[in-house]
Formats: sequence, C-alpha cells, structure tokens
Amino acid sequence: MAMEYGQGYGQQGGPGAGFHGTGDGGAGGFGEWGRGMAEDQGPGRGRRFRLPAALRAPVEARSWREFAYVLLSLPVSVLVFTYAVTMASTGAGLLITFLGIPVLAVGLAGCRGFGVLERKMARALIGADVAEPEPVRTRKSGAAAWMGGVLKSGTSWRHLLFSVLHLPWAMFSFLVAVIFWVYGWALLTYPLWFWVFPMYGGQDGLQLYGDETHRIYLDNPFEVTVTALIGLLFTMATPWIVRALTLVDRVMVQGLLGPSRLATRVVELESDRGVVVDTAAADLRRIERDLHDGAQARLVALAMDLGLAKEKLTEDPQAAARMVDEAHGEVKTALQELRDLARGIHPAVLTDRGLDAALSAVASRCAVPVQVEVDLVERPAAAIEGIAYFTVSELLQNVSKHASATSASVDVWRVENRLMLQVVDDGVGGADASGGSGLAGLAGRLDAVDGILVVDSPVGGPTRVTAELPWRG
Repeated sequence: MAMEYGQGYGQQGGPGAGFHGTGDGGAGGFGEWGRGMAEDQGPGRGRRFRLPAALRAPVEARSWREFAYVLLSLPVSVLVFTYAVTMASTGAGLLITFLGIPVLAVGLAGCRGFGVLERKMARALIGADVAEPEPVRTRKSGAAAWMGGVLKSGTSWRHLLFSVLHLPWAMFSFLVAVIFWVYGWALLTYPLWFWVFPMYGGQDGLQLYGDETHRIYLDNPFEVTVTALIGLLFTMATPWIVRALTLVDRVMVQGLLGPSRLATRVVELESDRGVVVDTAAADLRRIERDLHDGAQARLVALAMDLGLAKEKLTEDPQAAARMVDEAHGEVKTALQELRDLARGIHPAVLTDRGLDAALSAVASRCAVPVQVEVDLVERPAAAIEGIAYFTVSELLQNVSKHASATSASVDVWRVENRLMLQVVDDGVGGADASGGSGLAGLAGRLDAVDGILVVDSPVGGPTRVTAELPWRG
C-alpha cells in the first residue's frame, strides 16, 4: 500500500464506477458459471450439484428480486408518505368545516389504493403472499355512507399508519442495501479494475483515501488480493442482509396491509360453520339411508312374515311356528342394526362412562388387537368428547379395512387446554390425508372446532395419526 504525503488532492478512483460498468455483466457471468457447475456432463449425466447457499445467494434471482424491492420501496414510500401526510393534515385541519370529512375519506381511500400496489410488489418480489383486506362495508348507498364506511374501517387507518411508518424504514433499507451491494461488488471486481487502470492519475493503483496531507493507494498484488477477498465477503453477506431487511417489510405489509385478525377469524368461522352444516346434513342423510334400507326394510318384512304366520296358524301350525321362529331371528337382527345405528349417533356408554369405556368398546370390535390408554382426570365438553370418540372410531375402522396391521394402540391425554389423541398401527402405511379420502373429511371435521389432524404414514409403515382438539371442559 503506497502512501504519499504533502501533495494536493488527486483524482478519486472509480470503484463505484467500476461496479456500474460491470455489475450486470458480472452477475450474468457468475449466473452462467453457476448453472454450468450445477450439472454433471460426465458419465453420471443427469445428476445435479448445487453450490452452497452462501455462494449461490449473490447470483440467485431471489436475491436480485429482494434488492429490487428495496430499491423500489424508497421512491414509492416517498410518494405514499407525501400523499398520506398531505391529505391527513389537510383533512384534519378542515374538520372544523364540512370539507374535512370528504378530504380525509379520500386520503384514506388513496392509502388503500397504494396498499394494493405495495401488496403486489411484496408478492412479486419478496414472496409475501398477503391476502386482500376486508372491503369497505356500508349499509346504505351514496357518498355519505361511503365516507362513513371508509372512516370507520380499521383497515383504512392501518393503511395510513403504514404509509407514514414505512418511509423511515425504506430509507434505512435503501442506504444499507445499496452501500453493501455496491461496495461488495466493487471490491470483488477490483483486480479487474487494477488490470484495466494500472496507472491512474500518475500513481500506481487506485486511490483508496486522500486528504491534504497524504493519500493511500492499493498498488501491489497482496493488497489487491486482500481487497478482492474483502469484497467477496461483502458480496456473500449482502444478500442475507437484504433478506433480513425485507423480513421487516414482510411483517409490516402483513400486519398493516393484510386482513385484521378479527376479519381472518370471521372468515375461518364462516368456513367452519359451512363444514359443520355439511357434516350434519351428511350424517342425517346417512341415518335416513340406514333406517330406510336396513331396519325399516327388515321390520316391514317381519310384519309380512308375522301376517302370513297368523294366517297359517290354524291351517298348518308347524309351518306357522317355523315362520314365527324366523321372524324372531329377524327381530334380533333388526334390534342389532338399531343398536349399531344408535351407537353411531351417540353411544350410551360414552354418555354414562366417558371416553375410556367407550373407546375400549370400540377397540374390542376392531379386527386387530388394540391397546387403549386414556389418561384423563376429568371429562371434556360433551361435544369435544363426541368428536374424539368418532375420530378414534373412524381411525380404527381404517386400521381394520386398509392397514393390514397386526396390532394397534390408542392413547388419549390432556396437554393444558388441548385434548390429544393418537392412533398407531404397524400396518403397510401410505395413508394420505390429502384429496378426497376419509382422512381429509376427518381433518375437516376437526378443523371446524379448531382441531388439528396430523398423519405420519410412510410407505411400509407404521402409521401414526395424531389429533388435537380444544378441551372446553
């Protein structure tokens, strides 16, 4: 490193200019090199070799998109901030007159419009999938009702808050990202500039620092190498720094420009209500079908048989006795079907003795041996208890029909305010809760009461299904 004292200011070197001159080309070159190294063209053709994340990050498309988001956020934030502050202050100042209300309403509506642009930018560049917030709701039509809806909407005020708060953060992110990105690539490509400009302003190398008393130049291979290594470190660290900056943007966009927690909860409850209604309708249709095709048909046949037996009672007592005996068997079968149907609606043992006895009864009817362990000091709410019972029942039916298992186990316990269920079998595995399977319907029923169903079933087994329900004792 050469240092000269007592000389005037020299011309400043151009690391920054060098970056602008080769930044695009450098990125493209590194990108092609990375893709070339990613594939093996030798005997093992088709295998892909990926560079470590630290080396890929500077040339990945995701990093450049995030950097583009930081660059675009500053001018957009300046525009939105100026609009929001101007309209809000003007509207607040005019509130003593009638004009303040429409000006403030238009300002809030404009902030909502800018929020649409911000959500699209965040979705396209940093992958923030933010749902659209709830629209302005009005009970009547007309300008006055619309202004009242805008002013009473919490979403509008959250958009205004974002418009004001995002500018300082956008300025900070812009400065940090640009400084690290520019100087990282500039230092990394310094050997190229040293080769292009071996003599600059009558001095060896490029000027690193200079004032009225001395100057510092980088003018030997060791200093050039160290400079490039420092630039490499900056270049590899910059994408992660930018990513951390955009995480804050993601939180701000989701928290202030997305739907509120209350609105999200209302949507979830509406969806859950639909699931509950559909499930109840399906259960009613099943009960009606079972009664019509099973017990009802059997009782009709029984009545006809008893009528024939009555007619033959005097003519052929032995034939009548046989018919009565057959009718007696039909009565037993019909009673068993009615018991099964009643058990499917809500078993009496569950009401009288709780989950332990009810699940033990279900396990006794399973096609494989089932070990039941219920560790509950008290009983949950009746509705939750019923859902837990039918969940285990359906899972054990799946074990009997599809698992090809030799044994299974059922565990029930409580964790704070949640009821936990787990059914494990040593079958062939491969169960999948996606699609239109019975597990998917079961997951929907649990979701309707804020429950969760997790299926772990690798091919070859074992299968472990865990359900979580609210306690609501």
